[in-house]
Amino acid sequence: MSSVTRQLADVLAATTYVDLPPQTLQDTHRAILDWLGSALAGAVEKPARLTQRVAARFGASPDATVFGASRASAAVAALANGVASHILELDDIHKRSTVHAAAPIIPAALAVAEREHADGHAFMTAVAVGYEAAFRIGEAVNPSHYRFWHPTGTAATFGAAAAAGSLMKLTAAEMLDAFGSAGTQAAGLWEFNADGAMSKHLHSGKAAFNGILSADLAHAGFTGATRILEGDRGFFRAMSTTHDPSRITDGLGVAWKIGENCYKLHACCGHTHTAIDVALDLRSGRNWSRDEVLATVADVHVETYGPGYEIVKESNPRSPYQGKFSLAYCVAAGLLEGRVGLEQFSPERFGDEGVRDAAITALLRRTRVTVEEDLTRKYPSAWPARLTLTLQDSSVIRGAADFPRGNPENPVSTCQLEDKLVTLVGSRVGHDNARAALQAMRALDVCPDMAGLFCDLLP
Repeated sequence: MSSVTRQLADVLAATTYVDLPPQTLQDTHRAILDWLGSALAGAVEKPARLTQRVAARFGASPDATVFGASRASAAVAALANGVASHILELDDIHKRSTVHAAAPIIPAALAVAEREHADGHAFMTAVAVGYEAAFRIGEAVNPSHYRFWHPTGTAATFGAAAAAGSLMKLTAAEMLDAFGSAGTQAAGLWEFNADGAMSKHLHSGKAAFNGILSADLAHAGFTGATRILEGDRGFFRAMSTTHDPSRITDGLGVAWKIGENCYKLHACCGHTHTAIDVALDLRSGRNWSRDEVLATVADVHVETYGPGYEIVKESNPRSPYQGKFSLAYCVAAGLLEGRVGLEQFSPERFGDEGVRDAAITALLRRTRVTVEEDLTRKYPSAWPARLTLTLQDSSVIRGAADFPRGNPENPVSTCQLEDKLVTLVGSRVGHDNARAALQAMRALDVCPDMAGLFCDLLP
């Protein structure tokens, strides 16, 4: 039997639009719809602006759109848009691989689609193919990979290469070379989280850039390792203590993984979302106001799973970024305010000493987070949480869930995703841009040339 790297390359290089089931095409359209809001709204944030400024130094090119800036070469446009897409923490996530696929893969696909003047069908095929590579490779090395490596920077590099290669019509042999070059560039260490650094956004942008570079090199005849996944010094052994190659091949070409994609309704790390949803349900069940929560709740006990806790264990965030990675803060904000949106992470809420909001600070003092082994055993198939609220009269109310809203097990509709796009883009870059983005998405299936579809959305 051929290697798993070769099997993946063979199937994905051969995939065309007509090979994708109707449900997979619908799932792909939803993924692009959800991504577009994060990309446009994120393009005006500081990390995106800094990246755009640096990207301009690579030189002018008419190849591809950079949202909020001038055009650039495909790889550089993908870098800038990839950074922008991952800033607001509202881009998608996949449970078993822990990959945020949209931020690296769709910018890579869009940039190459514009350069190659591909139609909407080819673009959608590339996105589905890219998600397939990223999710399957991420699943194969998780959960041990997640201890040090950010899969959005590692596994998604393969996804970006697959997406770019699909649009360039790489042969199976060329796709294999592209994977070899992608794997040797795949990186993204979690150490950035200790400082709240911008590296997380760089991971998605660089994965997009490296994916296009890998595909372009392969198309030119540049060779790559043919066993980059399973080789003795390959991705599996270098980046995980346990790996399962069957995750690459089981159902390959038949069961399309993009249908497992999860959509985020809260502007923070996905490991906080189940607990937030439970908190919101407990609050709405009692019809509490902000003041009533503070007056009524004496103790908040959040139970979670180990790998997620390592990412969201900050107890008193001192910046918006740290707030997005603080399970305690996100639950407290949800309980008090009934939502955890962008406004819950505005800069004025945080200072050098921690959270400035007196009510949230008071509730944080009553909040404790623990890791529970039974919840850890469910991960990564589920991302579970339990909440116990002890009230001032010593009565107790409890809630629990395995999946947050937006997961396939707890789905959101396409209309809800459209509303998310319009609200997000409208609030950050204007309602005219929001309406134009929605119109562009509704024209995607019949678009004859991707170079003209999104280019005017955010001048």
